[in-house]
Amino acid sequence: MSFADLGLSEDLLKAVEEAGYTEPTPIQAQAIPPILMMKDIIGIAQTGTGKTASFVLPMIDVMASGRRRALMPRSLILEPTRELAAQVAENFEKYGKNHDLKMALLIGGVQMGDQVKALNEGVDVLIATPGRLMDLFERGKILLNGCELLVIDEADRMLDMGFIPDIEFICDKLPENRQTMLFSATMPPPIEKLAKKFMSNPKRIETARAATTNKDITAFKIPVDSRKKRETLRWLLQNDHVETAIIFANRKTTVRELNKSLQRHGFASSEIHGDMDQASRIKELDRFKSGDVNILVASDVAARGLDIKGVSHVFNFDTPWHPDDYVHRIGRTGRAGAKGRAFTFVSKEDAEAIQNVEKLTKNEIPVFGKKDVRVELVETPKGEPEAKKPEKDDKPEREEREDKPKRSRKKDADAPREDKPKRSSRKRDQDDEPVPAGEWNGPKPGFLEVSAT
Repeated sequence: MSFADLGLSEDLLKAVEEAGYTEPTPIQAQAIPPILMMKDIIGIAQTGTGKTASFVLPMIDVMASGRRRALMPRSLILEPTRELAAQVAENFEKYGKNHDLKMALLIGGVQMGDQVKALNEGVDVLIATPGRLMDLFERGKILLNGCELLVIDEADRMLDMGFIPDIEFICDKLPENRQTMLFSATMPPPIEKLAKKFMSNPKRIETARAATTNKDITAFKIPVDSRKKRETLRWLLQNDHVETAIIFANRKTTVRELNKSLQRHGFASSEIHGDMDQASRIKELDRFKSGDVNILVASDVAARGLDIKGVSHVFNFDTPWHPDDYVHRIGRTGRAGAKGRAFTFVSKEDAEAIQNVEKLTKNEIPVFGKKDVRVELVETPKGEPEAKKPEKDDKPEREEREDKPKRSRKKDADAPREDKPKRSSRKRDQDDEPVPAGEWNGPKPGFLEVSAT
């Protein structure tokens, strides 16, 4: 099947061809025709399968006829994050270049002046985050009673971020006679309830079971002590043929600290999280997309919907608290038919979280072992002790100590405070010591001793 078989206009097909696309993905092939027929849609598909284009393309043709009016957008797309909203806007610019459509982007973190000016001039397509849209609506800067079409994108993320009451409020202000589309990779019960309340006999399109992972992603879990996570991460970054990688952490403080640690060890890394202003987030994303840095440390602000080409690896430095986030995080790799690898670090504290992930996906994640390593491991020669004492310079992650008999430790313990050896640096920064120069050629990392059962 080609895009020409879906009923799209010639001008739109030309733009799609110039963008380099010839064959629609399953979600696009199934969603575009009913959207052109003005039917309500519930679309469920894995991340990286082209959900955005499945509603952007038909919307352009649907909006091609009609007249825009001041303060009254003709269509509305709701996105959970600024980055996703900006990405959808880029899609409209790319595919709609042969159409006379006016688009406006309403997101937080930027001045309202230009946004209000665009609304005053009239827009065909309004792409917004709920917070900024609610703000402008309460100020009387926007009217929603002229909206003919509504898209709620990444609906489950809206639920996680607490936007459902805002969405219900917005839907109540829209005309009843409208077309509504809801898209997501997962479909929890509260979203199903929202769909039933605000949609009219929707067509459900499910190209894969909700909460399943992409078949092009090879996923592993790595049991690891919390104190050894950074050491393990650096080993994988150096030895798993990593081209570009996104590393997810649960806390913003962890994102900042991990990025600094990687930079100290010579990695070209950057960070993105919710405490950064919009301009800084866009700047760091652009650096990652352009290749100025090849490692992006991120909070879940980057887990949903961001389409960055060529991400070879995803690392869950922390097992995600919400199992749905696992599906979205690893979905940043293995996109558009490319192959990807995903690693999830599992400490003792993560036992329940990883069980919830496997319960949601109905798939046990294999443990990373020797057979999965992409470099040749140096085995200990027969006849030599397995735990051969390394030289001082071969002790990454350990504070250098003098070899003293055990009885001297008791003496140290009785010594005055100022005479005791300094130990706080190891406790505070134990995994930030420099890695020896050259490729890894020491004993196998401890996490590789774990075998799948």
